[in-house]
Amino acid sequence: MTADNTTAFDQTPSAWLSRRHRLKRNSLASQILVRIGSAIAVLWAAVTLSFISIHLAPGDIVSLLIGEQLRTPEVEAAIRLEWGLDKPLLTQYLTYLLRILHGDFGRSYILQTDVSSLVLSQMLPTLKLTAAALVVAVVFAVTSALLTAGRRLPRSIAGSLELILISTPSFWLGIVLLFIFSFTLKLFPVAGDRTFSALVLPALSLGLSLGAVIGQVLREGLERALEEPFMLTVKSWGANDFVLRLRHGLRHAALPAVTLAGWLVGNLLSGAVITEAVFGRPGLGRITVDAVLAHDLPVVLAVAILSAFIYVVLSTLVDVLYLLLDPRLRNQNLEAGH
Repeated sequence: MTADNTTAFDQTPSAWLSRRHRLKRNSLASQILVRIGSAIAVLWAAVTLSFISIHLAPGDIVSLLIGEQLRTPEVEAAIRLEWGLDKPLLTQYLTYLLRILHGDFGRSYILQTDVSSLVLSQMLPTLKLTAAALVVAVVFAVTSALLTAGRRLPRSIAGSLELILISTPSFWLGIVLLFIFSFTLKLFPVAGDRTFSALVLPALSLGLSLGAVIGQVLREGLERALEEPFMLTVKSWGANDFVLRLRHGLRHAALPAVTLAGWLVGNLLSGAVITEAVFGRPGLGRITVDAVLAHDLPVVLAVAILSAFIYVVLSTLVDVLYLLLDPRLRNQNLEAGH
């Protein structure tokens, strides 16, 4: 027997477990890095498509960038200098990429302001609305699933309510909430973003439909988890029904719901555009609508790239969360290595 074979057979169990732990950790880190790399590739594709759209759009590029602003030789010269239109196309593309990496989205010649500062000034209200709507969706989905899973009558009632919420456009739900709680009961302000109470109705109108979709998936997953054999073992330990659902069943049911939520959260940004208009809130929605109506292309491109960035970041976070929730995914590379 060789020395190498002796060493291999004489490894202690603790050394083998330590090596396996390192392999698992490296596998998780490598999978996370792969997802981050994919996110960077998607962002690069989004920026590249925005550059291509400018050059493939019908008409003169200068006219597209000027929009409805009065066209003067000075403005034309500034645009050609800013976008490097007198240089080769590859140089223009590389310059454009470098500008985006530095957060430079150009200048709005209609509003006479820097696009980056304009978008950043309106981003916080939109992120507040999106985050609040996401909280509403998660709370609604988890509460609905926990209280109704496996119970016939509550499940039917919750299913009907969720179907109504899914079928109702967010702007129509917002109008109904305004009529009831603002104009009739006068409990919440009609418009603005000065107080927390002004955030309640927009978050409800934007988040309830998302919560209804997630709640349906979460309930089905929870019902399957409650029928698993390990639940009988947990019951034999004396755990009550609520602890059984919340602590043991919810984690197993959350995997498909998390995946679905990661895909739907990106829709919150598009829904926020209409919701902000309905409730008269500041944010990216208002400047996007104004930019589209005024043909302010630099602002439209900046909002589109920023939306893609937020969506990719959220999707990547969901992928990483999925890896943390499901040990089987973390062990795939490890098992493949053996």
